[in-house]
Amino acid sequence: MGRPRTPILSRQGIAKAALDIIDIYGEDEFTMARIARRLGVTTPSLYNHVESKEDLVELVRALVVEPIDTTAFRSAAWDQALAVWARSYRSAFSAHPNAIKLLATRPIRTPFVLYMYQDVIKGLLDGGWTIEQCLPIITAIENFILGSALDSVAPEVMIDVEGLREEVPLLTKATQIDDQSRANTAFEMGLHALVAGLRRILEDDPPLNS
Repeated sequence: MGRPRTPILSRQGIAKAALDIIDIYGEDEFTMARIARRLGVTTPSLYNHVESKEDLVELVRALVVEPIDTTAFRSAAWDQALAVWARSYRSAFSAHPNAIKLLATRPIRTPFVLYMYQDVIKGLLDGGWTIEQCLPIITAIENFILGSALDSVAPEVMIDVEGLREEVPLLTKATQIDDQSRANTAFEMGLHALVAGLRRILEDDPPLNS
């Protein structure tokens, strides 16, 4: 019979093709038809491996979040672990900025991600936080991380004062500072402020059950 004329499909291969399309062309081009063309198959053949587009979104999510590290929550103090998690989280999404809107606006069902949150919550509880405080903390950190991930791929010059230099002299001076690592510096500063603020909250108003 020989080898099949069309490639043998797999859930992982379809997900990788989908993520490639998102990375290159953006969320608007994330269609089953486009993915099928990239793989050299018919669109209906994809549904032999994925149930729906939403199912495929979760496969893409699994690829994007795979590098995120939660192991520190099992051994380090909650604030140190939170910083390790945040840095790896930002790195993962900085590699796929076009996927941020797609993944941030859909319910999360991917087992790996659910296990990740389980580790984070366990670490926060061990650090003295209450179960009611865990999701607000996670949400606040994630909002900051995803914004920073987008900033990491933004143009180097985001504030153009050309034509108004004399009217905004302080802003002009600030934008003239040559800092090639502006986005990274801003992330580390913001992360430090968030973690320090959370630490202060816990110290000033510890939960009754701590």
